[in-house]
Amino acid sequence: MKILNRKLRNKDKNPVNLIALNSPKSPITEQYRLIIQNIQYSSVDKEVKSIVITSSEPNDGKSTTAANLAIVMAQQGKKVVLVDADLRKPSVHYPFNLSNIHGLTSVLTKQIGLEKAISKTDIPNLDILTSGPLPPNPSTILNSRAIEIVIDELRAAYDYIILDTPPVLVVADSQIVANKCDGVIMVVASGKTNKQNAVKAKELLTKANSALLGVVLNGMETDNSNYYYYQS
Repeated sequence: MKILNRKLRNKDKNPVNLIALNSPKSPITEQYRLIIQNIQYSSVDKEVKSIVITSSEPNDGKSTTAANLAIVMAQQGKKVVLVDADLRKPSVHYPFNLSNIHGLTSVLTKQIGLEKAISKTDIPNLDILTSGPLPPNPSTILNSRAIEIVIDELRAAYDYIILDTPPVLVVADSQIVANKCDGVIMVVASGKTNKQNAVKAKELLTKANSALLGVVLNGMETDNSNYYYYQS
């Protein structure tokens, strides 16, 4: 993988497990493939290229889900860009050993061009757009015309755009971004996520006119996996 400024990486801040890369034949990775299959089924009547990944609460596994979905899509031959649109607590750059000096916010504020802000990886077909420097007004910058232009440019260059966004009940950022994308997947953690909070998050996403593609249940004990996906 392309490594830019390794000093920026702090392993203690890396909660993202790239199991699809490290264990491509594991049952969990197979579940990610099943999620992608379901996404493709949902694309029969409407093209789904830009997908927001979020959760109702922090630490439910949204960033892990976003990263592994992007990896599996790339492994299937799709051209994918993983975008860290969590401008409050970004984490995508850690597992990929990338610098976060420049990224999405740098493009939105016109400090750097989109092409220069995108990082290549050693995973064929997978590129990364990190968050960039944290802005003082994340919701405002995400609600700008600039983010729509960036998404449109990425749609023209990639088969899929996976956007990691903050938890729905923490800030409004996810609702804002989801409204500008083709669909959203919400991650809930088995035995952790409060059911009422999950329902409230779903309602907020619906009110934001976003298309909820489905829910990923993370951490559920089963015979062969700890991820389960079902359509909304």
